[in-house]
Amino acid sequence: MGIPPASSIAASCLLKLKANHPTLHNQVQQLFQTAQKNEFSGIDFTHDKRIEKGYHPIEIREVWVIPITAIPDLHQPKSWAGLKSVVMVHRIRHLWNKTTYETHYYLTSLDSNAEFIGRAIRQHWEIENSAHWTLDCTFFKDKCRIRSFQSPRNFSLLRRLALNALNRESTYNRSLRQKSNRAAMDNNYMLQILLSGFPDSTLESSEPLCQA
Repeated sequence: MGIPPASSIAASCLLKLKANHPTLHNQVQQLFQTAQKNEFSGIDFTHDKRIEKGYHPIEIREVWVIPITAIPDLHQPKSWAGLKSVVMVHRIRHLWNKTTYETHYYLTSLDSNAEFIGRAIRQHWEIENSAHWTLDCTFFKDKCRIRSFQSPRNFSLLRRLALNALNRESTYNRSLRQKSNRAAMDNNYMLQILLSGFPDSTLESSEPLCQA
């Protein structure tokens, strides 16, 4: 089966299934555990396996995709309109000092195509890992001690909004941290960054945005 164009990834739904949906999570987990035990006998599925070698780790990723029709008694089916497939991803990472094992489950509106879905998940991991590293280096995210109520979620949203605005501002060709530091000392540049967060924003005048 041919792989659909990468642009169709963004137009589709691919959600990681977590324990905050315990009934559905257990259904999908049990489905794959039973299928593996029976070597996927009698089940329509697709499978893809990738081995990647980096500077230190060796990562083995296996992806299994099963049509949602394999779960006839899906929990709260009206909540998952358009769902076509369930996915299991198993990762083995051989590091220089240890080996880690991870298994994750996903829901998707994509058709059962393990190679394509595996690539989509990999792209998501790369984006999230890159964003996490950048947020930590620029905003010291991992050192933040904010823990109360909705504050962690609110500040996480603000960091990502700030990161996007800093990336869009192109008049000052410096690192994100240097841009952030300049914005802290220059109100005009700070407003320039904020305006860059709006796609259609333009400065109609060369007059300073702020007066001392």
